[in-house]
Amino acid sequence: MRGKTIAELAPGDRAELTRVVQRDDVAEFIDAVGDLNPLHSDPAYAATTSFKEPIAPGIFTAGLISAVIGTRLPGPGAIYLSQSLKFVKPVKAGDTITARVEVVEVVPERNRIRLQTVCANQRGEEVLSGEAWVMPSRTSVVYETPAPRPAARFWAVPPWAWAAHGLALWGMWNLSLLEAGLGRRGS
Repeated sequence: MRGKTIAELAPGDRAELTRVVQRDDVAEFIDAVGDLNPLHSDPAYAATTSFKEPIAPGIFTAGLISAVIGTRLPGPGAIYLSQSLKFVKPVKAGDTITARVEVVEVVPERNRIRLQTVCANQRGEEVLSGEAWVMPSRTSVVYETPAPRPAARFWAVPPWAWAAHGLALWGMWNLSLLEAGLGRRGS
């Protein structure tokens, strides 16, 4: 990845990325930020709403805009200054979301760019729109993404999953002790 400087940017420059919204990704995001709104995580509750199923938090979708800005346009070294957002349609697990940014204004004397920001689903329907102000890096930043470490995903497990796993192991250990004890009595 290479970050662009203000001199390399012009109105009309565009970039995008596409991601499939995975239920596990939304669950990890909810856990990380503490957004415990049942609309995002409780299928029974969500079924009682107009959405009929859980929806991703709007800011989860907005995070895809941040990813485009930080990795593509202007790219590494950019500083995200502000963002206006309008959440147009819900995003659900399984949706394919394309996040797009387009340069609409370049202000060289302030080292700022104004971006139109949009996310659309697999049907081409706009789910989010807005505008961002970004400060590109003053020097071109070249950044090679590190290879994922196998253990990194292991440590990203939410704390509740660790607790559930620990309880399951504890239960199996106690059951094996109980069975061992009963086996001795029957002999």
